[in-house]
Amino acid sequence: MDIEKLDIYNAKSGKFVTTVYGLKTTSTVLDVKKAVQLQKSVLYPERQEVRLEQKGKSLKETSTLNELGLKTECKLYIKDLGPQIGWTTVFFCEYAGPLVIYLWIYQRPWLFYGDKGAASPVSLCTHMAAGCYTFHYAKRLLETKFIHRFSHSTMPLFNLFKNCTYYWGFTAYVAYHVNHPLFTPPSDIQVYGAFAAFLLCELGNFSIHLLLRNLRPAGSKERKIPYPDSNPLTLLFNAVSCPNYTYEVGSWIAFTVMTSCLPAGLFALCGFYQMAIWALGKHRNYKKEFANYPRRKAILPFLL
Repeated sequence: MDIEKLDIYNAKSGKFVTTVYGLKTTSTVLDVKKAVQLQKSVLYPERQEVRLEQKGKSLKETSTLNELGLKTECKLYIKDLGPQIGWTTVFFCEYAGPLVIYLWIYQRPWLFYGDKGAASPVSLCTHMAAGCYTFHYAKRLLETKFIHRFSHSTMPLFNLFKNCTYYWGFTAYVAYHVNHPLFTPPSDIQVYGAFAAFLLCELGNFSIHLLLRNLRPAGSKERKIPYPDSNPLTLLFNAVSCPNYTYEVGSWIAFTVMTSCLPAGLFALCGFYQMAIWALGKHRNYKKEFANYPRRKAILPFLL
C-alpha cells in the first residue's frame, strides 16, 4: 500500500521540515531517512534520529511504516544529531594520541623535566609501565582495525574532541609522574605481581572482544546473547554482561598497583565510573531484548 504523503517535523522545535512522497507501508525507517536526505541534503541518514512523537524514543531503522501503524497520510519527527564522524576514525584518534604522548614523555623531554631529566637513571618499573601503556593502546588500535564490529557507524563529531581530551589529558598526567626523575617504584614483588595481573586482564579483554566479534556476522547488526566459549577467560560472561569492561578496569587497577601512581588511580576510577554507566545500560538492553537472558550483574560479579 502506498503512503500518500509523510510530513516530517523537527523533534526539537516542532516546526515543519519537509514532506516525503513515494513511500509504501513496507518502507523502513531507513528508507524514510534516505527520502529526507533527498529533500534536505545536509540531513544524511546517520545524522537523523526518527521518532513517532516529538519527545518519543528513537525508532529502529529496520522498523517498517506498517509496523509503526503509519498508513496513508501521516507524520514523523526527526532530531538532527549534528555532524557525525565514523567510529573507526574516532577510535584511531582516541588511541593513537595516548600512544604518541606517553612514549614522548617517556623520553623525558626538557619541556617537562629540564635538560638534566634524560640523564637521570630510569627504574625498571618505569620501563615496564611504558611497555604496558604501549601494549594497551597498540592492542586497541589493532582491535579497531581488525576486530571491532560497530552497531552504529557514526557518533557526533563534538564527542571526538571531548573523548580525545579525556584520553590524551590523562595520558600526559600519568606519564609525567611515572617518568619523573624523582619517581620511586614500589617493591619488586608488587611490581611483578601487578604486571602479571595487567597482562592477564589485557588477554581477557582481547578474548571478550574476539568472542563478541564472532557473535555478529560481518555487515549485520544481529544481536545474540553472549555466552562463554572454549576460552577459559570468557567464563566471566557467567557472572557479568560486560566482562570486557571488567577486564579493562582490572588492567588499570593493576597498572596503578604496579606504579603506586595516584594519577593512574584517578584514571582507573574515572574509567570505572564511565564503563559502569555503559555496562548498566547494555545490561538493561539485554534484559529488555531477550526474555531468556540469564541472571548476571552488569560489570562487577555479585555486586554491580
